[in-house]
Amino acid sequence: MMTTSTVSNIKADDVLNSRRNFLKLSAAASGTVLFGFHLPAEAQAPVAGSLEAMTDINSWIRITPDNKVICEVARAEMGQGTSTSLPMMLAEELECNWADVKMEFASVQEHLARNKIYGSFSTGGSRGTRESQEMMRKAGATAREMLKAAAAQQWNVPINECSAKGGHIYHTASKRSATYAALAQQAAKLPPPTNVVLKAPSEWTLIGKPIPRLDIPSKTNGGAVFGIDIKVRGMLHAAIVQCPVFGGIPIAVDDSAVKNRRGIKKVVTGPDFVAVIADNWWRAQQATKALKITWDYKGGDKLDDAGVMAILKQGITDAKPLKQVGNVASVFERSSKIIEAEYFTPYLNHATLEPQNCTAKVDGDKVEIWVPTQNAEASVTAAAKVLGIPEINVTCNRPYLGGGFGRRGAYQDFVTQSVLIAKELPGIPVKLLWSREEDMQHCYHRPAALYKLRAAFATDGQLEALEINCASQSILEKVRPAALRNGQDYQAGDSFHDIPYQIKNIDVRHGMCKINVPVGFWRSVFHSQNPYVRESFIDEICKAGNFDPLEFRLSLLPKDGRDYIILQAVAKAANWGSPLPKGHFRGLAVQDAYASFGAAVVELSVGPDKSVKVHHVYIAVDSGYVANSDSAKAQIEGNVAYCFTAAFLSEITIKDGRVQQNNFGDYPITLLRNSPTITPILVPTGGKDWGGMGEPPFAALTPALTNAIANATGERLRSLPLSKHGYTLA
Repeated sequence: MMTTSTVSNIKADDVLNSRRNFLKLSAAASGTVLFGFHLPAEAQAPVAGSLEAMTDINSWIRITPDNKVICEVARAEMGQGTSTSLPMMLAEELECNWADVKMEFASVQEHLARNKIYGSFSTGGSRGTRESQEMMRKAGATAREMLKAAAAQQWNVPINECSAKGGHIYHTASKRSATYAALAQQAAKLPPPTNVVLKAPSEWTLIGKPIPRLDIPSKTNGGAVFGIDIKVRGMLHAAIVQCPVFGGIPIAVDDSAVKNRRGIKKVVTGPDFVAVIADNWWRAQQATKALKITWDYKGGDKLDDAGVMAILKQGITDAKPLKQVGNVASVFERSSKIIEAEYFTPYLNHATLEPQNCTAKVDGDKVEIWVPTQNAEASVTAAAKVLGIPEINVTCNRPYLGGGFGRRGAYQDFVTQSVLIAKELPGIPVKLLWSREEDMQHCYHRPAALYKLRAAFATDGQLEALEINCASQSILEKVRPAALRNGQDYQAGDSFHDIPYQIKNIDVRHGMCKINVPVGFWRSVFHSQNPYVRESFIDEICKAGNFDPLEFRLSLLPKDGRDYIILQAVAKAANWGSPLPKGHFRGLAVQDAYASFGAAVVELSVGPDKSVKVHHVYIAVDSGYVANSDSAKAQIEGNVAYCFTAAFLSEITIKDGRVQQNNFGDYPITLLRNSPTITPILVPTGGKDWGGMGEPPFAALTPALTNAIANATGERLRSLPLSKHGYTLA
């Protein structure tokens, strides 16, 4: 039985010192060696006398006396498997036994003290593995060469006569061997090699294999600690109520009904919230309901769905070019056959099963936080900003995340609130936990979007021109304005301005809309909605031109392109074109996202009551390389559940400047009984790039679904969710 495990640096029943503090106290006694090297090269060693001055190394790897290897992981783990795939990268090059590998979440304090040695803590955009894999492989290879050098030095033999395997260094000629543990102390003192040669993919023995995830055992036996599980000695609890209208603030709070209640410690008024601190969360939460709060809505209470639609329509009118090829206007002027359509996608909530939370303890000019975050460095920055202290004064403990989907990355409002609340009771840890209702109504939503598309045909019946106009709010405008190009948000036009189809005349435009609704990154961002529109309209073109959906797409794609390859792969797996059982219909779509290429085929039937039974979903993904094939397939399966929720059930509606949905009762999610048979197809084509896996499977799935429904019923569904058209998921 595999004994590989996760080392958690958080305990649910107590405050745990930072990893470095713990090591400082225990390393000498345990014999554990901090094994490291400078990656990246510009990282600086800690100053003498600092907490980090125990050894002049960056501890990516720790080797214990019993020859175990502990791998530091900077990226967050929220169920996607990064905390397994990154140790796999390191172990592949280190040549240790996988059963001896454990992982530990890297310290943000160490990261800051060493000039951001770990690269990035951000886990989003399907970047967790793909942007850290090379660094982790180099870390393993560098450590391997240092261990070989230590053995060569000890045995007085050439290093090229030494080999590494299974956690040992061997010198075959003299029949000598030594464990990594026996060599680690000496190896850690050696200068790291400046260049290491990484294995070729053909030499991999671990990468790409189906390896059980390290976090699964503790998540199934109840041992895993999520943010919501944090318990710290002396901890109090906080519940929060935020202004129900976007942008509003509290101007008066009457707490007379709650201040003398049992267990209530304090009522805190923040810039846009009011919180109650108590000895348990239930008392705090019930107290928030009894507060009498006067809000200043700042005029935001006038917005509703009709107002949102009016702004989006104006955005279509004002749209500016993202891509223009050929002469679209002249083609439409002379074409005798034109089709057009309007599509709409609504606001969506992330609906993480774990509501937003953060535990904080403010002590003078220092603060310690325990937070489930997609970006621990951003959490530290947010906490430091609240108190006006250096980031190095923030200790960040990292539990598991009960879902992220983008909500816990760029947006650290729950951290800011937690520190502001804890600041009112210095020296006492306070755990802030949002209610489900607060979580549902105070999200950074996926933007609503409106689309108008037209296609013109030539006299020979072939597609000659495509015009796409879309309008939505910009996420980048608020989060990363420097990423705008000529004032335009190209991300909002993803899958349109980079359309792979070779069409002679294309005009793509986007209108950036100003709407008083907070928007943010949502799983696969605009790839969760734009491909639905593009690939659905491609099927409309196929119907108008009497083209086979597969053959038409293939005819417009370069034959050596990855879109072409992945589309063929999924079509072959689904036996596209073969006879189906009576009443069954198929739909397909293709889309690239996050350096991966994906394609989907959905087989379904539709009852007379519009109940949709999805019988089979085929999703093929070319991610260049696959880190862990088991996790990759699980990611595909998870995307299906999340996508079906968005496609059939979910929408956020606005009335009086506020979200109308409150809980899973009016924002339902897909149930296990609705899950179809899923066939994940991994088609890694190699090359230079590693693609993502957490989001690309989503992109092609919604249009494959709606295309199949159109084939089954003849009804083209141009807005989501499908439940608004009477369709249910059987």
